[in-house]
Amino acid sequence: MRLHHLMATSLLVFSLVACNNSVVTEGGETAIEQMAQVPTKPVRGTYGVATENMDLSVKPGDNFFKYVNGTWLKNTEIPADKDNYGGFSILADLSQERVRDIIEEASATNAPMGSEEQKIGDLYAAFMDVDAIEAAGLEPVKADIAKIRSAQSHEDVGVLMADPSMGLRTPIAPFVAVDLKDVKNYIVYLTQAGLGMPNRSYYLDEGEKSDDLRAAYVSFLTTMLKEADVDQADMRAARLMAFETDLARVHWTPTKRRNRSLTYNKRSLIGLKEMAGGFPWDAMLAKAGLGAQTNFVVRETDAIEGTAKIFAKANVETLKDYMTVSYMSANAAYLPKRIDDARFEFYSKKLRGTEVQRERWKRGVGQIDGMLGEVVGKVYVKKHFPPIAKTEMDKLIENLRSAFKDGIENLEWMDPATKVEAQDKLAKFNPKIGYPDKWTDYSELTVDRNDLIGTVKKANAWAWNDEIKKLGGPIDRDEWGMNPQTVNAYYRPDLNEIVFPAAILQAPFFDPAADAAVNYGGIGAVIGHEMGHGFDDQGRKTDGNGEQRDWWTEEDGKAFEARSKDLVEQFNAFEPLPGEHINGELTLGENIGDLTGLTMAYAAYKKSLNGKEAPIIDGMTGDQRFFLSFGQIWQRKFRDAALLNRLKTDPHSPGEYRANGIVRNFDAWYEAFNVQPGDALYLPPEKRVKIW
Repeated sequence: MRLHHLMATSLLVFSLVACNNSVVTEGGETAIEQMAQVPTKPVRGTYGVATENMDLSVKPGDNFFKYVNGTWLKNTEIPADKDNYGGFSILADLSQERVRDIIEEASATNAPMGSEEQKIGDLYAAFMDVDAIEAAGLEPVKADIAKIRSAQSHEDVGVLMADPSMGLRTPIAPFVAVDLKDVKNYIVYLTQAGLGMPNRSYYLDEGEKSDDLRAAYVSFLTTMLKEADVDQADMRAARLMAFETDLARVHWTPTKRRNRSLTYNKRSLIGLKEMAGGFPWDAMLAKAGLGAQTNFVVRETDAIEGTAKIFAKANVETLKDYMTVSYMSANAAYLPKRIDDARFEFYSKKLRGTEVQRERWKRGVGQIDGMLGEVVGKVYVKKHFPPIAKTEMDKLIENLRSAFKDGIENLEWMDPATKVEAQDKLAKFNPKIGYPDKWTDYSELTVDRNDLIGTVKKANAWAWNDEIKKLGGPIDRDEWGMNPQTVNAYYRPDLNEIVFPAAILQAPFFDPAADAAVNYGGIGAVIGHEMGHGFDDQGRKTDGNGEQRDWWTEEDGKAFEARSKDLVEQFNAFEPLPGEHINGELTLGENIGDLTGLTMAYAAYKKSLNGKEAPIIDGMTGDQRFFLSFGQIWQRKFRDAALLNRLKTDPHSPGEYRANGIVRNFDAWYEAFNVQPGDALYLPPEKRVKIW
């Protein structure tokens, strides 16, 4: 199942049961017998850093990111089908190729109906059969569109929005997660949603660029309505834009939504109806399978209240248009090319600057990852995840935990009572490495090669039902929010767990044959980053059991906030695009994660040397290799449109600033590269932020 972005923090932006099936080839041999091989020399360079990517004409103290990655930046073009490109992308492409091989192996078998091989093969084949999709035209969706167009009342609209199989965008979105103030139980959370553009700023910002994007969006709305054979599409699109703009006005900003102190608001069903009475709650909850729920957590109180009022006042025809566009857009990839292209033109090309649509097979792999990800994940780990990686990661995590323990104990600004709570939380971190102990059971999900839209609808319903069946049951601590083949990592506060999928445990992040300094500067910093999320500006609001409570003394809380404010101001000063600055408040959690990650990884690396000096390799000291490794993991280029989108929506700083903005706060970096006053990144010692 997928990681819910509101309840977990990833490095970049759930019922499981045991399953032992494997993919079988035509020759009868299991394709998972071949184990991944352990490399005997580093994947990159002599010691694990791609030194050919460096630009030695750049002073480390002026721009460390370009010193480490400058030649790569000069010589690398962003692929036409991407809006950004870097180390994560390179590994994601490799993972995609590997998953494609797994899918094709499964597709080559004469698999029995209902088997995992049949589901993978038929879903992929149906997605790839563009001739059949073109021939079918809009026939597969006509019944659903007719159902949407026949709605007569707000209750009719609400019921359609609540139908999980339809996959419609809805102004208020439910999801199931652990109750942060009753951690032995799950509860339904309600959050603001429903905008067709990334967030409120796209509707409300002033300026020529914003006006241009809004005009392009209205054009997209018009196209979708025309394709659905809705008359007066131009007028309806303008009216629909006004409706979404009204929603945007009541929405919370991304920065405000990060504040966990504001987003836990428990309401009874009666209280929910009193607060947001503009929705037909009884009918909607019944359709969503939530009719028995009597309590909810409302995340954005006044936004939900305002949304309900806007919904109640909206013309039913406008709401039907809203659902029609949502349905057409969600299913564009399964419809004729002209519709798929129209969606690409706005969401990828206009919004993010991507030049061409990804090859169909790549999107087909994404379809499998989204619907049947752990089926291929099982094979992926057998083929591409050597056991030594898990063993070494166990050691690294415990070394980082030990370093973090020392770091907490030695904090000069923290009271002993707060330290006890912090140490308890650290001790209770649950690391998950590589892949789940239990795999998702997809036996109830059926795939029909001749009915792609129908299969997608069944998958939508299956995924939702898999979520809501957790309600009333025990907390499932075996579930994963990412597939093993995903190049990412995350911290989940309600379970107090750090999770590292198999695909990120390779160079440049982790290489069993690389120098220790490189692994500590790479995956060590990633481990520390995820641990750091448990103690960032929002993570610090939950304890070792995942319960949301204030375990800080008043003085310690103020000291933490003062140090955090300094980091906010540092990042506010960065200007990745002319006139466009990083939002230090929005990115604070990730920036604290990066600073904590580097701090703990460095301390763990030093402990691993057992008091000895690290060897000089190719003229580089151990400390230099450590920081070079940290710099190379953030290697990335952006198209301007994608970078602007990131600055408006993403809690992560762009890669250049994840490197430069962190190392300048680190004393050992200054010593390693002889950074002096006058260098662009230089900060006087009293201005360097240390939190953990």
